[in-house]
Amino acid sequence: MNFVIEGRKPASVFRFFEEISAIPRPSYHESGIADYLVAFAKERALECYRDETNNVLIKKPATKGKEQLPAILFQGHTDMVCEKNADVEHDFLTDPLKLYVDGKMLRAKGTTLGADNGIAVAIMLAMLDGEIEAHPAMECLFTTAEEVGLDGANNFDYSRIAARRLVNMDSEALGRITAGCAGGLRSDITLPCKAKHFAGHAIRVAISGLMGGHSGENINSGRANANKLMGRILAALWGEQKFALVSLSGGSKDNAIPRECEALLAVADADSAVDAITECAAEIANELSADDKGFRVICEDAEEEAVMMDEESTLRAITLLSTVQNGVITMSKQVQGLVEFSRNLGVIRTEGDQITFTLSTRSSIESQLDASIDELELFAKLLGASIRHHGRYPGWSYAKTSAIRDAYLAAYREIVGGEAAIDVIHAGLECGVISSKLPDMDMISVGPDMFDIHSPDEALDLDSVEKFWQIVERLIATL
Repeated sequence: MNFVIEGRKPASVFRFFEEISAIPRPSYHESGIADYLVAFAKERALECYRDETNNVLIKKPATKGKEQLPAILFQGHTDMVCEKNADVEHDFLTDPLKLYVDGKMLRAKGTTLGADNGIAVAIMLAMLDGEIEAHPAMECLFTTAEEVGLDGANNFDYSRIAARRLVNMDSEALGRITAGCAGGLRSDITLPCKAKHFAGHAIRVAISGLMGGHSGENINSGRANANKLMGRILAALWGEQKFALVSLSGGSKDNAIPRECEALLAVADADSAVDAITECAAEIANELSADDKGFRVICEDAEEEAVMMDEESTLRAITLLSTVQNGVITMSKQVQGLVEFSRNLGVIRTEGDQITFTLSTRSSIESQLDASIDELELFAKLLGASIRHHGRYPGWSYAKTSAIRDAYLAAYREIVGGEAAIDVIHAGLECGVISSKLPDMDMISVGPDMFDIHSPDEALDLDSVEKFWQIVERLIATL
């Protein structure tokens, strides 16, 4: 294997990252990476457990003189968000990622990088491979399907965990310690559509070029949602002339702010439709933030289809798309600058005679999630749609005192200098699940600097990985 990362220490961390980047690992397709982890443990005669959902737990005994110290658990997830640019050919089920170094940043060509959370996997492998000379008993838990609802963490048998100190490595800022997170759930609103014979002119409307990003971390960044922008464009067109939807699709992951959306329409007057769409797109372009400067709308002729949706179905779809709440709903009243309650219309799919709209709702308050369920159910009923809620996961409450947090703060201070910030985030972390299973677990979530995760612009700061390793190494030495 030809490695692209050179001159970085410890070399094993970067070697392992490149090796796992060659293994496809979308959510629910982690068997290949699980095979790799089991083989790794077997080669080193380490205790290993793999469950039916491909979670893998590997244990390494304490080194001499550290046997009496309590064990420590390190944890990260093996799956990755699989996003690519529209013009990139890449099959995430079969193709390795194409990594390249851009200055001090590591990126993948036209796709997500998978540093979320592949860097945690690589660091744990380096630890287990003997890169840390002296340490207490270490347990490394590699979980699955984190990006689609924390499913792996939810299904793991925690009776196998002895440690009561946890370092989760699924955060994205070197100078920040995460000490609490939001809970959330997914909701699928399915709208039945009646069909009629196709009539009129077929046009394709496609939105692209938006920044996108993580639907929790970036929900308050002002980045536009392609699905919601399509709702605005179609609502504007409906005010000019009646038309029929043929199909609607947008986004690929409910936990990613969608960058692209496409609609196939049947219109009576193609020229005036294009004019109305172009005018609305120009208005939108003037309103967007600098992050979305690549925004563009293509409106072009398309091949006619056999059927289209009737007027009532089209109107219901436009109404749902343009009016469902999206983005920040409530800011925290206790933590300044923290989003408390949000929603992301992440995915739209037309399949046969129905359109499904998938939303990700997040809140640090469980009662708000309950209220959101009630609200969306009434909304769906009003539009004659069905709704299914799934993938609910708990939040993680901030602990006023934490020995592992204090130890990490001291290690950070010694290696980096200055103070690390302590944050509660508006995103789901497996710490919430683990806390619900092991309430006495003392935990933090940390990591090196990553940027634009869940998008093809994802980047990993290689300098920060080296620094992060030194902090973790120092943390272990002081336990």
